[in-house]
Order: sequence, then C-alpha cells, then structure tokens
Amino acid sequence: MSAARRGFIVFGAPRIAPDEIKRVAAVLRGGWIGTGPRVAAFEEAFRRFTGARNLVAVGSGTSALHLALLVGGVRRGDEVVTTPMTFAATANAVIHAGARPVFADVDRETGNLDPEMAARAVTRRTRALLPVHLAGRPCDLDAFSALARRRGLKLVEDASHAIEALWRGRHAGTVGDFGCFSFTHNKNLTAGEGGAVAARSARAAALVRTLASQGMTAGAWQRFRKRSGDGYRVVVPGFKYGMSDINAAIAIGQLRKVPRWQLRRRAIWEYYSQKLAGLPTSLPNARVPRGRHALHMYMVRLRLESLRTDRDGIRHAMAERGVGTGVHYVSLHLQPYYRKALGLAPRDFPNALWISERTLSLPFSPHLTDSQVERVARTFRGVLGKAVRAA
Repeated sequence: MSAARRGFIVFGAPRIAPDEIKRVAAVLRGGWIGTGPRVAAFEEAFRRFTGARNLVAVGSGTSALHLALLVGGVRRGDEVVTTPMTFAATANAVIHAGARPVFADVDRETGNLDPEMAARAVTRRTRALLPVHLAGRPCDLDAFSALARRRGLKLVEDASHAIEALWRGRHAGTVGDFGCFSFTHNKNLTAGEGGAVAARSARAAALVRTLASQGMTAGAWQRFRKRSGDGYRVVVPGFKYGMSDINAAIAIGQLRKVPRWQLRRRAIWEYYSQKLAGLPTSLPNARVPRGRHALHMYMVRLRLESLRTDRDGIRHAMAERGVGTGVHYVSLHLQPYYRKALGLAPRDFPNALWISERTLSLPFSPHLTDSQVERVARTFRGVLGKAVRAA
C-alpha cells in the first residue's frame, strides 16, 4: 500500500466525538433506544435553532421529503416541479408519493432551480414546487414563494444541504409550507442517519408525526409516559419513519458544535478560494445577496476546454495522489431510470448537462487539519497543472 493510500483523505468523512459516543452509550445503558426522550429533546433544540414553527424528527431526509409531499396533498397523477441537479432522493420521493417529477433547468452559476424555468414547467396537474438549496446556497425563495401563491401550489424546500443557510434572516427550510432536512453521514450535522420535517401548520406537523409512526395516534414513548391502558389507534396506513434515540443522541451533541464548525468551514473555504485562484476552474461563490450560504460543499467547475482530460480523469488523478473527491451531481435527467421513465434527452436541460460534465467537489469538512487542507489544495493545483492543454 502506497503512502498516499495510507494517508488517503476521504471525501465527506464524518466525525463522531467522544462526548457523542458517551451519549449513545447512555442511551444503550438506559434500555430505551427507539423514538423517545432524546428524539423529543433534539426536536425542540433543532426547532429553536432553525426558528421553525413546528418540527418532527424522522428517520432520514428521504422519509422527510416523502412525508412532506404526502401531507402537502400530492397524490397519484399529480406533478411536482423540481430540479434535476440533486441527489436521487429528491425525485425518488416524488415517485414514492405516486406523482411525476417534472424537471426544470437550473441556473448555470448557482446550480439551483431557475424560478423562471420552473414557472414554465407548471401545468394544471402541478401540485407542488420542490426546489433544493444546492451545496448550502439558498435558492430564490422570494420567487418560489410568489410562484406558489400565484398558482396555488405547496412549496416544499429540500434543505438537506442547508442547515445553517438563511434567506432574509429566516432559516432555509422554514419559509415554505414544508422544509426537509437530512442528518446522514456527510451532512454539516450528522445523526448517523436521520432527518426532520419543518411544517408551517401545526395540523400538518401532527399528520407528519402520525404517518411517521405507522399511522398511530400515539407512539410507544407517549404511551409509556402516560402509563395508560388506552393503547393507540391506527388512523391511517403510515410508515416506519421515526428517528431513534441513538441517532438523536449523536445529533444533540453535533448541534451544539454547528456554529463553531461553521467558522472553520468558512476558513477552509477562503483558503481554497485563495490558493486555487488562477486555475482553469470556476470557483464557488459564498456570497448570497439576500441570505447566508451554509457552506456544505466546495464545488468547482472545471474549464474542460483548457484541459487534456475530462472531469473523471481529474478525479482519478486526485485519487491516485491520495485525495478523494465527489461529484454533485450527475443530473437526474441523465440517469437511466429517469431518462427512460420520463422520456428525457441529455440536452433537454442544457445548464444541468453543462454542470454535470464539469462539477467536482473537494474534501470540505471542519474536521480536516490545516495540513490536510493544504495538501488538498496543493494536489489539486498539481493535477490541473499537468492536465492543462499546451498553448
């Protein structure tokens, strides 16, 4: 094994600190590991952190999206306008709700769903808008809110990347009818696995909670606390979508560190932007005129016309030198299932296609050491320097 491989910098590796391990051990010793008091404590802490009116913790970001769409009234035969420049979970949740995802093209600079393109995609069958705050950059929530009001649609924010993002002083995920968060392994706050739904309406939040608990009017923890023989009633065929106390114990510890980690992310972002200036790439912009970037991923766009290789060639060269990278994303309209199911062609969404061919995410975590950050930048400069076309 080479020295580079032994010291491989993994893209998106989480960090679970000793205090979080202690919290998990306490849950295991206590004997209640399902949805219980730690989940309730995390829900309240995260609700305060985001300023959400109502919040329900669930098992994943995908289940959060599915529940939000169902409670938002999305049914079989409906359409949901969304972005192709996202992880599969966004569109998969639409399919699971029985509806059809309708893609609209993205802004080439930000990668976020273009509000004007989204408006053109709305039909009489459209029930909801599902924009994504890509890489932590809040999308234009003024435009999407106005479009939703004008056409009588639900606005569901996919805020999986946007825990710290703000729009006009409000947290991303709390502006629309619903906001969906993810706490999987590579997010700014991880629970190991988990998610949350923020809901404008208390009634909607209550239905989310019921659906996440197999359609029961009271979960096991609520029944245990009441010590009542009344049991529960199943009022709707729900899902097993609850968060566990094990996951919540991790998330509670992580949440307290988010402000400090955000400062570290900004320092790494600024270092990359300084050291990578002048390369045949377009670097990401952290400035959001009406909001704040969550700084979830540092995504560069390669200027392929200046290089002798493609994006995957650059990725391979980085990996050979011990630095992992990511691709966020290969547009969903290029993926086999959606291309076939929706009858799409690569050039249907030219901006998403353009980004798909050029996007590359560098290791970006508050847990990277200064020497690792320096090594990432140095390696990337070296790889691109060797790949530049001769004049």
